[in-house]
Amino acid sequence: MPDSNVAATVTPIPQNPVAIIRVDHLSKRVPTTDGTTNTTLTIVNNANFSVGAGEAVAVVGASGSGKSTLLGLMAGLDNPTEGKVFINGEDLFALNEDGRAKLRGRLVGFVFQSFQLLPSLTALENVMLPLELSGVVDAEARATAILGRVGLGSRLTHYPKQLSGGEQQRVAIARAFVTEPKLLFADEPTGNLDAKTGRAMIDLLFELNRERGTTLILVTHDLNLAARCGRRLTIDEGIVSTEDEQAAMAM
Repeated sequence: MPDSNVAATVTPIPQNPVAIIRVDHLSKRVPTTDGTTNTTLTIVNNANFSVGAGEAVAVVGASGSGKSTLLGLMAGLDNPTEGKVFINGEDLFALNEDGRAKLRGRLVGFVFQSFQLLPSLTALENVMLPLELSGVVDAEARATAILGRVGLGSRLTHYPKQLSGGEQQRVAIARAFVTEPKLLFADEPTGNLDAKTGRAMIDLLFELNRERGTTLILVTHDLNLAARCGRRLTIDEGIVSTEDEQAAMAM
């Protein structure tokens, strides 16, 4: 675990030299209005942290605290007001949108609360899609293998509407891991699942994380889930802090 005994929230956390993701002075502000006055809302305020290759990190905070916004910034799905994000050493926002998409295609996987499956494609076709977009020649074989790994070997030709919520999330997890990403973002991945199915999905995520060495960044409101991660980042009123920083500020 990286040492980050830094009390001041404005001071960068010492960066991991083998970081898969590094966030430097990252801020996101958006205009807002109460109907009479125009103001600015700060969602992320001068965030500085890094995540080492193979880590499992939870991003926690109250509802509406900016967890998903922070995740979107880390993935390059949203543009910051200020600051930089480096993925595998590449400056994400020095790239244009096409460049960011190509980088995500090479290095990043996603699991969303809403599954994001294409309804007109079968389970197999949904999982094959990112491989086909990358020009992988054995897309069908690889997609079939990972669907078998997540327990859906008999459901390859089923469409999303023919699958349960847990099965749809398994397809989403298979799609996320099929490209063997270095980094996987999961945004409230169990939010639409019952408790038993949710636990099974999380077990699967951590199993694949260990097996493949994929770095896992989980946005969650579930503190039990966060406790399973090796490290936790908390966002509160736009400030992102580590557990070590929180302890130092409490002294």
